[in-house]
Amino acid sequence: MEKPPSVILEAGRADRQYWHDLWRYRELFVFLAWRDLSVRYKQTAVGVAWALVRPFITMVVFSLFGKLTNMETGGVPLPIMTFAAILPWTLFSSALSESAGSLMGNSNLISKVYFPRLILPATSLMVCLVDFLISLAFLGVLMAWFQYWPTWRLLTLPLFTLSALLSSVAVGIWMASLTVKYRDFRVVVPFIIQFGTFISPIAFPSSIVPEKWRLLYSFNPMVGVIDGFRWAVLGKSAEFYWPGLIVSIVLSLGLLWTGIWYFRRTEKTFADVI
Repeated sequence: MEKPPSVILEAGRADRQYWHDLWRYRELFVFLAWRDLSVRYKQTAVGVAWALVRPFITMVVFSLFGKLTNMETGGVPLPIMTFAAILPWTLFSSALSESAGSLMGNSNLISKVYFPRLILPATSLMVCLVDFLISLAFLGVLMAWFQYWPTWRLLTLPLFTLSALLSSVAVGIWMASLTVKYRDFRVVVPFIIQFGTFISPIAFPSSIVPEKWRLLYSFNPMVGVIDGFRWAVLGKSAEFYWPGLIVSIVLSLGLLWTGIWYFRRTEKTFADVI
């Protein structure tokens, strides 16, 4: 009896229309995003309120730190000033952590069927985006509590949200592909997030950085994003360093382009390495 022909799974073959496949597999994207969202809150007593626990505790800690150091807020309630910076940082750090482990967390799926592997880091962003929207609603409640009303600048908030997503997906794609090849990056990613929490302008305004160092400081891609969030939410009480946002966007686009290039270059080996 003749053996059936072997089937070889080759992700990213040259004869495939890879970017067209991303659209063809859109239903898989929706399914995986819904699965991740369901798993996040399945059998939890508090439910979606968990999306507020980490940013709320961080806000309390950093607000106490600001109060003890007599940080200048320009008349803005300290919790609002802090939470406006925590929002984009939490979106970035959560998306980075989830996307970095997305390939390893779906190793069984990768080794069995073909689909564009870029779908996996992308679906991890959806859960983080839902958490972000919940936290954003809490920011509205917080501003109403302190009777601090936004200005027209709030309309620019989607721009800075997209910038935060751009930064997270750019770094996340790099971390996802590197984690498959070098398992050490499972330890590196939490360190990057912890280190970034202290060097990003969350517990302090970036205006305290000397002017001659502001541009260099903006090479942290989240500096321009966080400053943008504060500018949009706090209105006239917040200044904005526009060169910092430009540096952030250019750097994120560069990381995204090189990250996709490296991801596509190594994608065909994922099933073997995992």
